[in-house]
Amino acid sequence: MVFPDTISGGGDFKKRPGLAALLAYLDAQPDEDFTIIFDDPKRFARSTRYHIDLRETLRDRGASIKCLNFRFDDTPEGEFFETIVAAQGQLERKQNGRQTAQKMEARMQNGYWVHNAPVGYKYVEIKGRGKVLFPDAPLDEVVKEAFEGYANGRFRTVAEVTRFLGTIPEFPRSKRTGKITQQRVVDMLTHPLYTGHICSEHYGISWSKAQHEPLISLETLERVQARREGKAYAPRRKNLGNEFVLRGIAACACCDAPFRSSFTKGNGGLYAYYLCQTKGCEAYGKSIKRDTIEGDVGELIKTLEPTENLKAVAIAMFQRVWDMRHEQAKSLQADAKRKLREMDKRVETLVGHIMNAQSAAVVPVYEGEIITLERRKAILAEQIQRQTQPKGTFQEKLEPALTFLSNPFKLWDTGHVELRRTVLKLAFIDRIKYCRKEGARTTKIAFPFKALGALSASNLEIGARGRGSPIHLFQRLR
Repeated sequence: MVFPDTISGGGDFKKRPGLAALLAYLDAQPDEDFTIIFDDPKRFARSTRYHIDLRETLRDRGASIKCLNFRFDDTPEGEFFETIVAAQGQLERKQNGRQTAQKMEARMQNGYWVHNAPVGYKYVEIKGRGKVLFPDAPLDEVVKEAFEGYANGRFRTVAEVTRFLGTIPEFPRSKRTGKITQQRVVDMLTHPLYTGHICSEHYGISWSKAQHEPLISLETLERVQARREGKAYAPRRKNLGNEFVLRGIAACACCDAPFRSSFTKGNGGLYAYYLCQTKGCEAYGKSIKRDTIEGDVGELIKTLEPTENLKAVAIAMFQRVWDMRHEQAKSLQADAKRKLREMDKRVETLVGHIMNAQSAAVVPVYEGEIITLERRKAILAEQIQRQTQPKGTFQEKLEPALTFLSNPFKLWDTGHVELRRTVLKLAFIDRIKYCRKEGARTTKIAFPFKALGALSASNLEIGARGRGSPIHLFQRLR
């Protein structure tokens, strides 16, 4: 009989599947004499204690032991030498364990995760770097959606996140129950690894920058934790702004109150309307078809065309904004780096307090403050990375802004909700007042679309920074 045993070490030999099967086989045939053959004494037991215990266990069952490259001898000298061999095996096991732990710690310190890949990641072998985490499609997008959905209130509770993940066949289940537990979801929602950082209490690592690509931002993780702790709550509701582009922008011409919007059931399906719901207003309860009012506003946008002089002024102002953006990025980065240096000094001070502490009770307090500082440093580093200088050339960024200025109706005519709302915010300073009988009334046109032919660039340098100004337009479209 052959009893394969792929596990060896310092643990209880009765928990090793191969040896457990062997002992059960011997117990089932107590009257038979067996010889147990091992290929190597190191496979017998790599712990002095368990080597001796296993030796006695087999001797009690009347089984003799043979080894291909070692002679088991029951003499006192033989037992002494056998004990030395067992102790040597134990020493090698512990040394290997220590070496492996040191390598794992060093790799973690260098930003490489060494444990099982969390959901949404997979290990890829990279020459010269070893196994590195990479996003694992399609689960990486599922994980992103779960985080973002919980952070912005789409999922109000962890239970709702769990139910969402339960609709994804690829999301791993418990092998025992075949279900996704809430604890697994909580573990996922609190794992810093998804932000591109490594934390390990065992190795003493706090918010160290990792070598893999993050799936979410630290800001998103912070919002998730705030939701879990009850500091934020966003009720789930349908966003009607995705169906009614003028919601909050169009107002009743009679009472100046913003129109409400709704769907009405009728023959053939749902019909979209805007209406005034201000009691006492002469237009109260009178609805306007969505297509009618949005079509009239589109006709109003068609009339918005700048002068050639405005285009020249806009280019000059956009250049100024571009330069200001570069200087602002430099200033913000310098300020953030200064704060990081201050945090580093504070961490060094706390480490000194820990080394010189005369009471063990204060050490956890200092360690907790260090962890908090490391987390703040990680958040600040992420903000620095986002606050980069403008990418691309000035001409590349200028083109979409001039395209908008020259013909804003092109963007409106796309029908895309976000583009339409951008056009409205940039083109009009105030709400659009609309009358059921007369249509859209004259409203305040934003700065870029006023008649500027008689004005020079010097006249525009002051006061041209509000919503609808070329500066604001450039910032929105770059």
